[in-house]
Amino acid sequence: MLYSLCRRVLFSLQPETAHQLTMANLDWAVHFGLHKYLTHTPDENPIEVMGLRFPNTIGLAAGMDKNGTRVSAFGGLGFGHVEIGTITPLAQPGNPKPRCFRVIPAKGIINRMGFNNEGCDKVIQNLRSADAFRLRGGILGINIGKNMATPIENALSDYEKCLDKVYDHADYIAVNISSPNTQNLRDLQGADKFDDLIAGIVARRHTLKDARNGKHVPITVKLAPDLENDDILRCVDTLMSHGIDGVIATNSTIRRDALQGMPHRTEEGGLSGAPLRERSTEVVRLIADHVQGELPVIASGGVMTPQDAVEKMEAGAKLVQLYTGFIYSGPALIADCSEAVARWRTEQKA
Repeated sequence: MLYSLCRRVLFSLQPETAHQLTMANLDWAVHFGLHKYLTHTPDENPIEVMGLRFPNTIGLAAGMDKNGTRVSAFGGLGFGHVEIGTITPLAQPGNPKPRCFRVIPAKGIINRMGFNNEGCDKVIQNLRSADAFRLRGGILGINIGKNMATPIENALSDYEKCLDKVYDHADYIAVNISSPNTQNLRDLQGADKFDDLIAGIVARRHTLKDARNGKHVPITVKLAPDLENDDILRCVDTLMSHGIDGVIATNSTIRRDALQGMPHRTEEGGLSGAPLRERSTEVVRLIADHVQGELPVIASGGVMTPQDAVEKMEAGAKLVQLYTGFIYSGPALIADCSEAVARWRTEQKA
């Protein structure tokens, strides 16, 4: 009930303004315990994925804390892992405003942010915000991408630069090649580019690992839901052949089938939220059935209710990430999802 009042205020503002207001006040609100009026901290429900111990199965997807300034505050709300970014080698402002739109009748959001971020060096300085979270056992993911100004044929260089910078600061690294908001980025998922890119990323990790006495930082790759199923499985086979540790399914969609007659339907950008749920779950199941447990799947897309989180787990996910559902339902969704998945996991063991 209280969050519905908060949401009414936030939804009276432009989406980016509401986001900035939330980020500006989140630290002190959690520090003084005000979040306890909106939610409660879920009990631990630990799970090992990619060799890491996650305190629960529910995480924050990339895009909310782009610059890593509020990691421990988000952890204080109950997230077991927080994925920051997407960050790029150099700071960039992203696409022109307005670039984010609520589609309230569909419980969706369209964004074309364009990897707006402060750049690797500044974000790493910001990661003091993650210290308390990680001391409590929280897992920090860092999502990396390429700068807009970098030609697509030089994309690997940007990912290598990011890897070099973040390797010592991340529990895992997520490679974003599926955002629809950076020109030609999704072309990196094509058969002619994908294998070379992944091979280059893994080669760079080998170099970094050897220089750090064998320290292995897991790498995941985030895929688009708009690929044909055969292309998704081609990508997954490539990830497995090169020793990538996990796959995130999925990014936002450019499809608008579910938005007939709704506001902002014609805006360019990626659509997230409830309209993405069915396709995202379909992709999770497709991948999980194909890999048979050999590649962990992290589900992201359309988780608006605890039942949606359980649905992702039933489809074969090991972890679930929230973004748009968190905006529409508030912090209580974190504990509700974590506890629903914990009950489901207990039932599976019975």
